[in-house]
Amino acid sequence: MQVKDIISKLPWFRSKSFDSFAPIGPRIVSHLEIEDPHNLHIELKANRETKQSSNTKHLLFKIPELMEYITKIFTMEAGDIVATGTPGGIGPIKPGDLIEASIDKIGTLSNKVILEEKVN
Repeated sequence: MQVKDIISKLPWFRSKSFDSFAPIGPRIVSHLEIEDPHNLHIELKANRETKQSSNTKHLLFKIPELMEYITKIFTMEAGDIVATGTPGGIGPIKPGDLIEASIDKIGTLSNKVILEEKVN
């Protein structure tokens, strides 16, 4: 579905909003625990091979700017999550792949890709 969204220039929101498509973790931290959220190394590996490696200093917009914009459109409540996107290097995944996402000072989230059987 992302390809259709890209071709039609629609926001990717629809293609990133399926049930179970937003694993979060390995833990949630308060803004008080991160001294500088605009200077954290981020990395994504697929089957232990680095596919993405960057730093939050390369975000297009700083977090206060994002929050100012978002709160003009949506009501934000405690516990809400804002996903900012990822650096270049995305690619297809398949059942059996091990995906590991890491952010400095937070940790690493590891997930194995599974294909759920269709239930009638």
